[in-house]
Amino acid sequence: MKFEHLVEINDLSNPMIEVITREQLWRGLVLRAEMPRMFVSYLDDALIMERTEAGMTRTLKYGELEVTDRVSFVHLEHVHYDVAAQKEIPHSTLRMSIEEPQPQALFVRFSYDNGQSAQHDAENDMYDEYRKSAYHEADVETVRIIRELAEAGRLDALPS
Repeated sequence: MKFEHLVEINDLSNPMIEVITREQLWRGLVLRAEMPRMFVSYLDDALIMERTEAGMTRTLKYGELEVTDRVSFVHLEHVHYDVAAQKEIPHSTLRMSIEEPQPQALFVRFSYDNGQSAQHDAENDMYDEYRKSAYHEADVETVRIIRELAEAGRLDALPS
């Protein structure tokens, strides 16, 4: 299943909504990778196993389930999550890309690929629709949390 969607960050037509900067948005996306428990309520633990300037390797714990992934960063452009196949989990990826079609008109494009073939997708269409809905809700929640942090000034002091 391949799935992508956009979430608007700044609604420039609404003067009541505070405009956040690309830098604040970037810091929020990086924070989601570094501190995922702030964004995923059902995550029990997250351990960063290795960190470099370009990314990190993490182990996420959901009850008895452990998932190891590799997160890479392209500064101010995108965060890419790569989950290698492990036990019953197939290879999958998620890319969160910042788009700015005009100054301050920020969006995040969430692009998912669960590594399943088109034939597999057709057989599991009902489950994929549920997954797409859950991904969309989680992504909107991620943006909501990033906006809250930005509006409170909590993303201004973080390194980028």
